[in-house]
Amino acid sequence: MPENTFIVRIKRQAAPDESVRWEEFEIRYRPHMNVITCLRDIAERPVTRDNRGVTPVSYDANCLEEVCGACAMLINGYPRQACSALVDNLEKPIRLEPLTKFPLVRDLQVDRSIMFENLKRMHCWVPLDGTYSIGPGPRMSPEEQQAGYPLARCITCGNCLEICPKVNSHTQFVGAAIINQVRLFNMHPTGAMHARERLQAMMGPGGIQDCDNAQNCVKVCPKNIPLTESNNEINRQVLKHAVWDWLNWSEGPTVRDDEWKKLGIQK
Repeated sequence: MPENTFIVRIKRQAAPDESVRWEEFEIRYRPHMNVITCLRDIAERPVTRDNRGVTPVSYDANCLEEVCGACAMLINGYPRQACSALVDNLEKPIRLEPLTKFPLVRDLQVDRSIMFENLKRMHCWVPLDGTYSIGPGPRMSPEEQQAGYPLARCITCGNCLEICPKVNSHTQFVGAAIINQVRLFNMHPTGAMHARERLQAMMGPGGIQDCDNAQNCVKVCPKNIPLTESNNEINRQVLKHAVWDWLNWSEGPTVRDDEWKKLGIQK
């Protein structure tokens, strides 16, 4: 093999029910290449290392600047974004595989719609009636904005779900990305009006109680979101919400506002 080339091994599968095969491609090296560049080179000339013509590799990509999250895949066994994985920093041969926690579509392409379904399941939205103007929203202090911004950087790539041992076919665990969004919505003055519904959903199947605190998620997040802090915060909020519900059921209207405040709960 010439010194100015390197090998990329790709796990390929034409469809979920088709057989798996590995194919090797010899790529011409240029400075500052990333994995997306390799896949584009293969698309321009889809010929394997042993000189067999094949179909181009299927994969998802969009922004190419680590914003959209679409190009997440296993690169040398590690979940990360293909657009920011530089060839110079990767062990050779480079091994590419699809994420395993999502249904396969084809080759490196997976269906991550479960993440958006779980966002809906955990009520990660603010209901609005768009038929009339309700005026400007509540103002947030710079301190609140600064605290919320890191949480809003999530790109729904799915890396945190891929690395989590509790996200598997035997559980309904929604994963760190969705828990982080619950925290973000509950932090916002408008979103906080519907925090009860989110926390109630978080107490159901696949909620915060399924987190075993492995802390793998925070290690693979491309945006450095404090996911373990979000998990801890939502766990705290859920506990308070459960106590609130229990007291409301057992004491009814006799529980005074000052007693709620002692628990740190806004009635």
